[in-house]
This record gives sequence, structure tokens and C-alpha cells, in this order.
Amino acid sequence: MNIENYINQIVKYAKIASRTIASASTITKNDALNYMAEEIISSASILKSENEKDILAAQNAGLSEAMIDRLRLTEGRIKGMADGVRQIINLPDPVGELLQGYTRPNGLQIQKIRVPIGVIAIIYESRPNVTADAAALCLKAGNAVILRGGKESIHSNRAIYTLLTSALEKAGLDKRCIQLVEVIEREAIDYLLKADQYVDVVIPRGGESLIRTVVEKSTIPVIKHYKGVCHIYVDEFANLNMAEDVCFNAKVQRPATCNAMETMVVHERISETFLSTIIKKFLDAGVEIRACNKAYPILGRSHLLTAMNGNYVRNIKQATDEDFYNEYLDLIVNVKVVHTFDNALDHIAKHGSNHSDAIITDNVNNALRFTKEVDSAAVYVNASTRFTDGYEFGMGAEIGISTDKLHARGPMGLEELTSYKFVVFGNGQLRK
Repeated sequence: MNIENYINQIVKYAKIASRTIASASTITKNDALNYMAEEIISSASILKSENEKDILAAQNAGLSEAMIDRLRLTEGRIKGMADGVRQIINLPDPVGELLQGYTRPNGLQIQKIRVPIGVIAIIYESRPNVTADAAALCLKAGNAVILRGGKESIHSNRAIYTLLTSALEKAGLDKRCIQLVEVIEREAIDYLLKADQYVDVVIPRGGESLIRTVVEKSTIPVIKHYKGVCHIYVDEFANLNMAEDVCFNAKVQRPATCNAMETMVVHERISETFLSTIIKKFLDAGVEIRACNKAYPILGRSHLLTAMNGNYVRNIKQATDEDFYNEYLDLIVNVKVVHTFDNALDHIAKHGSNHSDAIITDNVNNALRFTKEVDSAAVYVNASTRFTDGYEFGMGAEIGISTDKLHARGPMGLEELTSYKFVVFGNGQLRK
């Protein structure tokens, strides 16, 4: 196969299909989405069978359990995939929305109207549910989409893609509105990233190396879904029981997600009391602790260590400065003890990735200051960072979490997959 010709054909077809999907009615798009959800549910056994091929290959390749968990399609996740598609049906169609309308003194009537972006290329890793989520969102927002998943999920992605295109045809839409790059060679991405004549925007979702590669090679505008180095700051005025529950949830519930906590920042005034309980809970759950220079001796003084077995002790290490920049996507957490509130803000500003950060506090002033000064896409007060998600925000399935400021930030739903244009009505006006 000539990969360059293969990609050229895909992008040209996507450009053609983008014109038809842009003008499709809400009813037709919703019909297609309903067919997608039905196909996903009715073909659950096929999806699991194809997914098992990817799981086996991942295990043979030595991928971590956390990464394999991202890859796995369970009955619950397949149902969740279908539910996410159905939720999009119930969301308002953004295409054609009048954003602004006014009349100029010369009689020109000017309207600012929401329109599809056009052709969107999404390059992603691991999670096969992204194939359905991304396709459904792009479809409802009137865009053609080119999907390029990772080789580790190729069998799952192909199976889902087959269902999606079948649904398009049932609804009377051009099946080329959704296309999957089925070749796994990286050369395909290189050609795709140069197709600026046909593709309007690229959205990469994955690890840091993938994002950097896309940004460096693309001649197409990129909306970055960068790594999630998320923090939770446990303030000196925190409810410690709440802090323990929130921090545990943010790290352990699904550690391989971009909104999982990577660093727990703790005010030194409550550090000994708080760490003596939360650290044991983390260790019981198999979490490796990487403690800063202030936290490490606190753990050494703790009564916990006297009761710990050798395995527990081996799971407490001294953190390096580099550790605080890491997105682990695994059961590993950094612990940073700070002297002041300002120290916490400085640490987050230096080491964070502008994704999701939280404060646990009963001090209103500290809470408000945290929300104003932490420059992240999502900032929380007394809640887990795990909520940074399109579904949890009521947006339906998401395209991802943008850490950019232009043109979208945070969970990207339907509105973030549109642009706008000005429509002007006149009656013969001439500019003087």
C-alpha cells in the first residue's frame, strides 16, 4: 500500500463529506446517532471479542495494568459508550445558532451564526471508546472526522468504526463523514499532519510524546489535549476527613486518566496528622509514594512506619524534582509539603500542566483566591479532579480536555467543535 496516496484519498473524501454533513438536519443527525447507539449495544459481543485481541497483544507487549485498563472494553464501558452517544442526541444542535444580531445605521443586518469547523482529525491512544465519542460529537456538530487511534487498539477501533459507518448509511448520510486511518505505520500520521488543504484542525489525545510530535510536525492548527499533571492542595483549614476521601478518589478511582491526581500538596501545619492516615490508605491500595524533602522525614517519624512491612517501606521513596512534572497514569503519587498558601500556588504554577487542580479548605478567602490565581482549565474547591469530563459536566461524551486557551479550553463538547461566520443582509448598500 502507498500510504501517502491512502491518506490523500481519505482527506479528500472527508472534505467532500464535510459539505453534506454541514447542512444535514438535526433530525437526520440524531437518527444516525440513535442507530450508532443501537449498533454498539447489539454488537457488544463482537466488540468484546475484537477488544480481547488488543488486550492480549498489550499483555504480550508488557504494557502496564493501568494502560491495559484504559484499553479494555467491559460490558459497562460498552453500555457507557452507547449512553454517551444517546446523551448527545438530547443536547441542543449548535449549528445555525444565532450568537448575535444587529442592524447598522446604513441598514445592513448583521448576524453572527455558529457553523461547523469542517474537517477534524483526531489522533489518539489506547481508549477505544474515543472512537465512538469523537465520531458522535463531530457528527452532531456538523463536522467530518478523520480518526487515527493507536496501534494497541486497532482491532477494537476497526470494529467500532464498522458500526458507526453502518449507522450513517442507515440514516442516509455519506459514510465518509467518519473515516478511520486503519494503517498503523507512523508514516500515516506524518502525511495526515501535512494535509492542511483539506483538514481544518487536529486534536491529539494521548501522552506527552504524542502531543509534542503532532505540534512539531503539523501544518494544521492544533488544539492540544496535553498531559494532566493535576494537583490537590490540602489547606491548613481543610476538613481532613473530606481531604482524605477526595485525595484517595482522585488518585485511586481510575489512575490511568488525565484528570487523576499526580501530586498531593499539603500545608505543613496539618501535614503530620493528615499524612499519618492518608498515606496508609494509599499504601493499602498499592499506591507508590514519592515524598518531597519535607514530607519524607514526616513519614519516617510517623507511627505508621513502625507497623509497616517491608513492601510498604519499599513503596515510599524520596521524590526528585523531575517527579513533580510527571503524569504517571498509574498508582504513583507525589507528596509535597509546603510552608504557606503562596508556596502551594507557586508549586502548582511551576509544575502543573494547566489541566485540573483543586483545593480542600473551609476558608472561603483561600478558596476564592485559589480559583482566581490557579491558571488551569478546571479549578475545584472541595471536590475531586476526576470530574473534569464532558459527561460529568453535562456536555455528553467529550472530544477531550483542552489545555489550550484558543479556541477551546477544558472539556470539549459540541459548541467547542464549531466556529462562526457573519451573515449580512442588505438592500443595495455601497461603501463610500
